[in-house]
Amino acid sequence: MTTQSPSFPVPNTFELLRAQYVERLPDQLEDLAGPAHGTVDLPLHVVWSGRRSYGLEQLRSRMSLYRTVLAEGQRQDLITYLNRDLLIAQWPVLRTLISRPLRDAWESTFAELTTATAATAA
Repeated sequence: MTTQSPSFPVPNTFELLRAQYVERLPDQLEDLAGPAHGTVDLPLHVVWSGRRSYGLEQLRSRMSLYRTVLAEGQRQDLITYLNRDLLIAQWPVLRTLISRPLRDAWESTFAELTTATAATAA
């Protein structure tokens, strides 16, 4: 029995994941109106097990919050829980903690993030 390959291109996992992340992105980074201080409690649809409360004053807690919301949040979650200035400030480290398709979706859409990374490296 011979198996034939499909006559249409099959997207790879990277492309599929990246496309899903791109669909959820805000129109611009200025739309990210989340808090810069205090405590954030995430809803169950974003974090369905484990830690749900994050203190923004502690770097590790803030990084964990951003990593979770970036990976699991929908467009409105990104806008509600992420803060533009905090995202840009911590992007050089945060980008190393998230998946490649997620990182590529954000960096190819928002030049400010690659600028922040380049400035940190210099």
